[in-house]
Amino acid sequence: MGRPGLNRRQLLAAAGGLAVAGSFGFAALGTGADALASDARTRVRYWNLFSGGDGANMIAMLDAFRKADPDIDVKDSTLQWGNPFYTKLAMAAAGNRAPDLGVMHMGRVTGFSPGRLLDPWDVDLLAEYGVREQDYNPALWRRGIIDGKLYALPLDIHVQLCFYRKDVLKKADLLGDDGRMIPVTSTDEWFDVLKRAKAVQKKGLQTIGLWTNDQNFQWWFFVAFYTQLGGRWFNDGNTEVLFDTDKATQVLEFLRRHVTDGYVIPGAPTGEQFVNGAPFTWEGNWSVPVFSGAKLDYGAAPLPPVFGRQATHAESHAFVLPHQSDRGGATNEAAHQLAAYVVKHALQWAAGGHIPAYTPTLSTAAYKKLTPQNEYVSAMDHQATEPKVWFAGSTGVLAQDLGPVVVSSTMGSARPDKVARTMKSHLTGLLASKNPMDGRTAAQGGAVA
Repeated sequence: MGRPGLNRRQLLAAAGGLAVAGSFGFAALGTGADALASDARTRVRYWNLFSGGDGANMIAMLDAFRKADPDIDVKDSTLQWGNPFYTKLAMAAAGNRAPDLGVMHMGRVTGFSPGRLLDPWDVDLLAEYGVREQDYNPALWRRGIIDGKLYALPLDIHVQLCFYRKDVLKKADLLGDDGRMIPVTSTDEWFDVLKRAKAVQKKGLQTIGLWTNDQNFQWWFFVAFYTQLGGRWFNDGNTEVLFDTDKATQVLEFLRRHVTDGYVIPGAPTGEQFVNGAPFTWEGNWSVPVFSGAKLDYGAAPLPPVFGRQATHAESHAFVLPHQSDRGGATNEAAHQLAAYVVKHALQWAAGGHIPAYTPTLSTAAYKKLTPQNEYVSAMDHQATEPKVWFAGSTGVLAQDLGPVVVSSTMGSARPDKVARTMKSHLTGLLASKNPMDGRTAAQGGAVA
């Protein structure tokens, strides 16, 4: 009602800039090509952005679904990760050529014009297939609700973790009786841990990998520690910036100190250094298969609560229903059935390091045996997420805008206090700006659950 129509230029700008217009030629890879020629009664077209280890796990889950439900064929396509994926999905939904089922990062859902480019889930139908609100962490479920309707069905949360080498920490007497890293509750304790680890580590390696010159990782780390300090972004109505520059400065100085105290080699390959013996690296949980495959003696914990409150950066892969003007019937029901099946059978997905969103999975004996997953599963209860506004989310405008200025502080090209003020100025501008997908500001965008 009264909202401007979408056009090609708005969609391209919203999904990551006009430069991605040339990305439409990328290939869509899938295992369901034979579905077109199948005798199944119903076919579900499913788009995702999972490649590598994630993709292999997803294919295994889809193959299991095909075996369990032969009357439903899944035509799955894996598209290029990041803004090219969101651009293509937006264009398909706007042009009534959308797939029946898709995947998005939860943080991007608010900006994807729910009700126009996304259709809401039928929660009663999901319940028939065994997926209910009570099966989820309440905060995670609420992130998928916009204007009172569920637009995103969480599959997992993926978090930033503190990976540590047990062999090195044992030499430094930094392991507890349980074989895990000793607790850390302050910045002084954390830097004491680094000092002790550095004293026993291999020469020529950094003590910790921090992705110091990567705008995404630096932004994710900032979100985590700013949340630990209880920092806020905006008021409840998204009409006022509440960003605390003093708290932001504390976080920026903390990140910068890792470089100035000599614990980081800027630009060093973090994963490679960890495999070769560096005591610590901060990485996403998707690195679990890499480090486990290297047969390291390691652990992984949520980012240390150095500011007294547990909070580690978290995002979520979530199933969505891209808008179709004629959505309904057997195909729509099959899309609900497929999403519910994958959500409920996410133990395979957990092997890739992600924490399943379906909480009954977390209490199973099989999940409890997974290491190091069972060490960081508590992150589900203290997620540090970006604000629920149209410009947030993985590879979104907020990260692209603020990530580089965080890097400038960590790398030493700008003072932390000045960067904090710059961040607040950017947030003020973003809050007043309009979502190119629907012409509404954050205050007008239905972001409140």
